[in-house]
Amino acid sequence: MKSNMDDELSLDKIDDYNGTETKEKRNTVKLVIVFCLLVGAVFSYMKYNSQVEDYVGTQEAPGISTTKK
Repeated sequence: MKSNMDDELSLDKIDDYNGTETKEKRNTVKLVIVFCLLVGAVFSYMKYNSQVEDYVGTQEAPGISTTKK
């Protein structure tokens, strides 16, 4: 009779356990991280540079500055 312990999952049976992942998987993870950082940088740049200055008024009749800070 075969024991059920042989079919039991263990960390040693996982391909990526203990530094045994393939170079392709490692490079894929690095590319995903770099891509996410680049997307975040683009959104940060767009948010930083897209502040609209809505100043209502002139020098003779000052108005209200509605710029978000």
